[in-house]
Amino acid sequence: MPNVPTSPSLSFPLSMSEFSGPIETPLASQTIGTYFDDIANRYPDKLAVVVRHQKIRWTYKQYQQHIDELAIGLLELGIKPGDRVGIWSPNNIEWCLTQFATAKIGAVMVCINPAYRPEELQYALTNVGCSAIICAEKFKTSHYLEMLYQLAPELLSCEPGKLTSAALPELKSVIRMGDDLSAGMFNFNQIKRPLIDKDHARLDSLAASQNSNDAINIQFTSGTTGSPKGATLSHHNILNNGLLVAEAMKLTSEDKLCIPVPLYHCFGMVLGNLVCIAKGAAAVFPGESFEPLATLTAVESERCTGLHGVPTMFIAMLELDSFNQFDLSSLRTGIMAGATCPEEVMRRVQDLMYMKQVLIGYGQTETSPINHITEIDAALIKRVTTVGRAMAHTQVKIIDESGNTVAINQPGEVCSKGYCVMQSYWNDAEKTQATIDGQGWLHSGDIGEMDDEGYVKIVGRIKDMIIRGGENIYPREIEEKLYTHADVLDAAVFGVQSDKYGEEVCAWIKLRPGCLEIEDEIRHFLTEKIAYFKVPRYIKFVTEYPMTVTGKIQKFKMRDLMYEELHKDLNQ
Repeated sequence: MPNVPTSPSLSFPLSMSEFSGPIETPLASQTIGTYFDDIANRYPDKLAVVVRHQKIRWTYKQYQQHIDELAIGLLELGIKPGDRVGIWSPNNIEWCLTQFATAKIGAVMVCINPAYRPEELQYALTNVGCSAIICAEKFKTSHYLEMLYQLAPELLSCEPGKLTSAALPELKSVIRMGDDLSAGMFNFNQIKRPLIDKDHARLDSLAASQNSNDAINIQFTSGTTGSPKGATLSHHNILNNGLLVAEAMKLTSEDKLCIPVPLYHCFGMVLGNLVCIAKGAAAVFPGESFEPLATLTAVESERCTGLHGVPTMFIAMLELDSFNQFDLSSLRTGIMAGATCPEEVMRRVQDLMYMKQVLIGYGQTETSPINHITEIDAALIKRVTTVGRAMAHTQVKIIDESGNTVAINQPGEVCSKGYCVMQSYWNDAEKTQATIDGQGWLHSGDIGEMDDEGYVKIVGRIKDMIIRGGENIYPREIEEKLYTHADVLDAAVFGVQSDKYGEEVCAWIKLRPGCLEIEDEIRHFLTEKIAYFKVPRYIKFVTEYPMTVTGKIQKFKMRDLMYEELHKDLNQ
């Protein structure tokens, strides 16, 4: 690898787009279970977790006891180190306990999207060979138990733990949350039991037999195109990502972090739960899923010092009619990630939500998930217009189509290397090799530009880039301009097929309440700010976007809907 700086204070200005984060902070070598125990023993009486919708408030000592009780219960079901255990649920205390209990016994927790339907669930469980699944009864319109009975009707007549299913051949145990009894299933609270002396020795023995490089978690990528892939992550991957993000946030045991983002995704599981245990801070869950009123209420009531969210969540909170009634003055920090953060939204979060130290995080599931982060003491312009620099112990470069590192301020694919890179896609060598090259660089598929200090701007996705008449157009640039229009609340730009130009630019726009849908005025506004060929040919005003559970806009669905609409108009 070329001689790139190992600390942000060295070797500036850069001439090529390659940068290494600092290495002063040592990486943790423990497993998640042993690290958690160290923190719990150091801060036994500190508040560890608050789950407001379940009326849970536990200290670290209490949290540790509940985790150990579940860990022993799972062992007594026959779950062994390396076995895959699915978790299918919205945010709740059972999810949190499962995360740490499976880590303690060396089982691999498989995060299953709460929005999955039966076919998707079947794919996830069989793809990685889950021997057990822990699930909620239902969430919103998803009736999880009904879907499991649909896939595995054998549950109706088998003893709990002895499932033999044609559709789910490796699944043996279903553990349901709640107090009701269900045929063929265990109850979560019955699996847990009070500990006896030999239990502690058993857990200690298991802890000693584990290695921090053991696989501990499988996260399915969002699957916006094709079948989801199971990114396989180790203790070392995700524990250290949580530790280094906590360092960047300057988190301490006095902090309370509000976590409205879903636990099934790395954002909640790593940047939420693991960030908190990294420093002995408290994790606060306002509800089963994000709801702006519940989130603001939790921040005010608990006096939270940190708040996480994707940009759409922050927009929803800022636009709430009662927003100004909440005292958010306790807030200091948090992470905005999961999608590119609009500059205007970032400024409003800093000014109106007291989050002067809010950080932008960027990465992907395959990097555990963060490989770039902004810095609290960086210049404001860097904190609102970039995703920061490579995190500690992480190398980043930007390359062209031939794999060569590009000069600074030139667009190319963002690649990263270091402790955070996943082990593989589960049982899929071909897709793994297509993502991680022979030198260990993970190729993101994102287009970025690096400046001479190592700060990166994400300007689009390789597959999202619009090519109109030979001109490369990055949707993010147009979206940022739209955000500066006083009437625009949110914007999504993408390409639609064109016989004449190959692609045309299309914008779906959400307006602020009471604003008029004046297409020509929006187009004129953009004409004065960007080149003519970047101005959208098609503008559609909408009230919502198709989105994933984690709040990511699904542009491929918007593209399909727009194509159908335009094709229908042409045929009328």
